[in-house]
Amino acid sequence: MLSATPLSGTTIVEIGHSVAAPYAGMILGELGATVIKIENPQTGGDYARGWGPPFTGDTATAFNAINRAKRSVALDLALDADRDALRRLILERADAVIHNFKFGAMERLGLGGEALVAEKPGLVYCNLGAFGADGPDRARPGYDPLIQAASGLMSIQGEPGGDPCRIGISIIDMSAGLWSVIGILAALREAARTGRGGVVDTSLYESALAWMAVPIASYLASGALPRKSGSGTAHIVPYQAFRTGDGFLMVSAGNDALFRRMAAAMGLDALAEDARFRTNADRVIHRDALVPLLQARFLEEPSAFWSARLDEAGVPNGPVRTIDEVVSDAQTAALGILQAAPDGGERLIGLPLSFDGHRPPYRRPAPRLGADNAILGTPAER
Repeated sequence: MLSATPLSGTTIVEIGHSVAAPYAGMILGELGATVIKIENPQTGGDYARGWGPPFTGDTATAFNAINRAKRSVALDLALDADRDALRRLILERADAVIHNFKFGAMERLGLGGEALVAEKPGLVYCNLGAFGADGPDRARPGYDPLIQAASGLMSIQGEPGGDPCRIGISIIDMSAGLWSVIGILAALREAARTGRGGVVDTSLYESALAWMAVPIASYLASGALPRKSGSGTAHIVPYQAFRTGDGFLMVSAGNDALFRRMAAAMGLDALAEDARFRTNADRVIHRDALVPLLQARFLEEPSAFWSARLDEAGVPNGPVRTIDEVVSDAQTAALGILQAAPDGGERLIGLPLSFDGHRPPYRRPAPRLGADNAILGTPAER
């Protein structure tokens, strides 16, 4: 039987702040690794500790959501003694290191990846940068909204004719964290096989470009800039949210057979025979003619009416829910992904995967700043 904490026995040092590296550290910790989070006591620790309200105790709930399953060690890396303590911790205990400091900062501190891997060949060291390890922008600072803008992602978000629109969560930070985890796990596997680790590089910008794979491929093939599609998508029609008599319903008629079923269920059989709408390619070309016809029909009845009709026809659909509806939904509850803290306190979203039916548990709440400095030993022992 697979363990729900397969990284037990692995030690990760996270020198991270804000979202990207901390999210990676949390994933590794929830998978069973011992994750030691390094925070600067002079700044009050990770900046995200103050990203509220809301707060849980004296720490922002946003911090708690992405810093579970970690220990916190407070070190001021401006001090020689603290840098030396961190170096010893890495060389003596770490299997992997992840950081999201500015380009070159760790090298200036004497804690860069190449030097540490040279001293400890089995170490895996992940640089999670803003724009990447090479190129003219590698030293520029980067935050999620800046990278959403720089990558072209914001140019295709929102309603047609509307202003550029940011995705409302830190999707670039979090995806960069995910790519870091993938790179670290692959490198740890290689280190276990050969005894040699190495330096893993990823960045917010590269992660954003990975999200843009299809729009960029479409542009390179056609020379046409992608248009904003609102709740829809550029390549499938109808595949979007429609306003109904009392709300919004997301409809995903992803192929020609589903479109024909949808048209019949809505009493619009003639649309399926219209030469403009017979194939998906036709519907994409004639989107501006088809969507208003469907929208007018959807407005005639409430969401529940249309959902029942479409369900009966086998056409994928669903309501556009608010967060309170998601939290109270039966499917959310059945999955057990909303997990309570070990003390029965706040509930947070767990990892979206299970091993032989067991989801990694909510092992430890986010740590207090410096709560685990004993890991370093007494000052005399350092």
